Amino acid sequence: MPDATQHHHRPTLKQQNKPFKSRHSTKSALKDAAKVTSSKSATQHRDVRRQAAKQVQAHKRAALVSATRIFSGADGAPRIVAVVPLSDDISQKSVTSALACSVDISSDDCPDSGLWKIRADRFKTSLQFIILPYRDFHGALDACKVADYVVLALSPTAEVDEWGDTLLRTLQAQGLPDVVAVVAPSEEVDAKSRPGILKSLLSFIQYFVPNQKRVFDLHIAADRISAVRALAEGCPEPVRWREGRAWLLGEQCEWVADADGAQTSSGTLAVSGVVRGAPLSANRLIHLPNYGDFQISKILSAASCVRHGDMDVEPQVLAEPDPSSSESLASRNDPDDMANEQTWPTEEEMRGVGVQEDEPPRDADGLPGTHNGMTSHAVRRLPRGMSEYQAAWIVDDDDLLSDDDLVSADGDAGSDAAMDKEGDDAEEDVLMDHDMDVDMDSHRSVVFQDLDKEEEEKQLQSWRNREREEADDLQFPDEMDTPQHIPARERFQRFRGLRSFRTSPWDPYENLPLDYARIFQFEDFKRTERGVQKRAAKDPAVVQPGVRVTVHLHGVPRDAVVAPPFTLFSLLQHEHKTTVLHFTVQRNTEYDGPVRSKDPLVLCVGPRRLRVNPIYSQHTRGGGKGPNNVHRFDRYLRHGVTNVATMYGPVTFGRQSCVLLRETDDVQAPQLVATGTFLNPDTTRIIAKRVILTGHPFKVHKKTATVRYMFFNPEDVQYFKPIQLHTKHGRVGHIRESLGTHGYFKAYFDGPINQMDTVCMSLYKRVYPKWSQLWTTTAGHPAVLPLLESGDEAVMEE
Repeated sequence: MPDATQHHHRPTLKQQNKPFKSRHSTKSALKDAAKVTSSKSATQHRDVRRQAAKQVQAHKRAALVSATRIFSGADGAPRIVAVVPLSDDISQKSVTSALACSVDISSDDCPDSGLWKIRADRFKTSLQFIILPYRDFHGALDACKVADYVVLALSPTAEVDEWGDTLLRTLQAQGLPDVVAVVAPSEEVDAKSRPGILKSLLSFIQYFVPNQKRVFDLHIAADRISAVRALAEGCPEPVRWREGRAWLLGEQCEWVADADGAQTSSGTLAVSGVVRGAPLSANRLIHLPNYGDFQISKILSAASCVRHGDMDVEPQVLAEPDPSSSESLASRNDPDDMANEQTWPTEEEMRGVGVQEDEPPRDADGLPGTHNGMTSHAVRRLPRGMSEYQAAWIVDDDDLLSDDDLVSADGDAGSDAAMDKEGDDAEEDVLMDHDMDVDMDSHRSVVFQDLDKEEEEKQLQSWRNREREEADDLQFPDEMDTPQHIPARERFQRFRGLRSFRTSPWDPYENLPLDYARIFQFEDFKRTERGVQKRAAKDPAVVQPGVRVTVHLHGVPRDAVVAPPFTLFSLLQHEHKTTVLHFTVQRNTEYDGPVRSKDPLVLCVGPRRLRVNPIYSQHTRGGGKGPNNVHRFDRYLRHGVTNVATMYGPVTFGRQSCVLLRETDDVQAPQLVATGTFLNPDTTRIIAKRVILTGHPFKVHKKTATVRYMFFNPEDVQYFKPIQLHTKHGRVGHIRESLGTHGYFKAYFDGPINQMDTVCMSLYKRVYPKWSQLWTTTAGHPAVLPLLESGDEAVMEE
């Protein structure tokens, strides 16, 4: 019998088999799993999207509040509205009155032109109209520079004329704020014709302002209130060129003469208005259009708007300039004429005569030696008769010149055999007939016979009067006939030859004019611009936007006191200093007249208007400078081509738009020539003027040609001998020798040439722009005030 204490397995212990596992889930199982996963994922994604949408909405609301905060409250700044009529049958007063009447404002005190401020209680804001008369071109440009909105008044019966079209194109290029297009109220159009007229005017205005959705008819009450709502409730879009700048619309002004004002006719101008844009700094200069840049003496709170109860409070000083950091009115450097003196090489230096005291001795073969411790330099082999000064133009291409035509750099012949061969060739020339052309490889040449003076002049005029097709003139725009009464070596003494226009080195500081000692240049313009913006953000002597102030400017002439409205713009640091300005410009497609380099034009850039004489050059695509930063000078600004316009002018920061205008007899009706954008103030950009001297291949034999009419004396041939020749059909060659006394020469090319071809020689000279001048209007006539101080008129004329 077994023991009662014997161990037994627990009865609950049972075998457990693994559950069945399938390699693939069923469709129903996958659907159930997907429902759970998608439900969780959709919930998560929905929450993420909702949060992102809330953040975007919050950012938009904050940006709207920030942009419209300046207009909020009972004492908020008014919204500036410029009313610009585009036809002569429009009454600007009737347009402004119609807008005011829609918010129950009487129009009895509405002026024909000038400033008019109303309070639109329905929209809890104020509107300040700048009412402009028809054909006030420059006034419209200045008003749109400071306006929050522009009301373009169109006529229901008259089309926009050429003046209005030019104004719209100029405003479009300058940078327009928000536009509200309206049709002036008129009883001459019946109700049936109005929809078609509005549709046609909308199509017209969308050509200049593509984002326009509607043209408001001020003859209809509903459209009037809709137009005012667009002005009073919207958020004005920022104008790009105004970013980072403070401006002020002058509402009141007062001029007080200085203690010595009787002698200088200058005094202090106090201008009252509301600060807009960026904070206004007392350390920066103020630009007064048509009169120049001035320093701020102090900024006061406007007494008429600072109240405590019912009693006026005395104005308080809000900011004063810091003498240690305020901007000066110095616009140029004062060069040391003796320290910056530059001279041309002497005749001895050009001939290479004379031995310097430290010149190394020559070896037994007559080649120059070296100083102790220096590596021997390579000896350049030069064509016979060429000096070391002329050797700077030589092309090191051995396959164009044979060994017999090469000499060492000191002028000695390469070998006695070569000299003997030259004598044999000279003797053989006498025995040959002058009409026989022989290959140069046979070491024989052509006997040349001069023509008489009358026959030479007759053939020259016949060749110069040849007809050139327009396509050839555009392809070779720099061709020039060599003058006969002046030696070419004197007429083109400042020109040089280049082996490669794009890669040949050119020192940007070589033979600079005195004007370059007067201007400012930047080591790193972009870095300087960033530093200016950082310092502007930390300036303590600033007044925030939205504050009504009175700005005191000292040194303002009496003529600057004009009836409001007028504008003040704050300049950034260094923007008063003069440098070299480059603008990328495109010619206006509607302008048909010729536009030559150095033609007088009016440049509108930022708050400034300058009278300039720009020079044009090729624009390297992508903004690249190339290996040598050399760009070809263009005599004309042509249609469909982007050029770079260069001039001396005050420094400009930011990507400023620019407009080039041409003055006419009517000062308020200029012609729009070109539009563009500020590029950079690069003082090392070399603008090279090209001159192509052309010659006629008189006699041709394979690769050899006798060329005439390029020069008219053998001295010029010898002087320009080192420079490379080329033909219009792509051949390249060099001058071998002079022939006769009328400037004929023999040339050798890299391939056979055609007698109908033209032989060319390209010469280059660096050109410089002219000084710009402040443009202004006095009594309706253009006047000029120089940017430089008095006493520099002679320099500017030079």
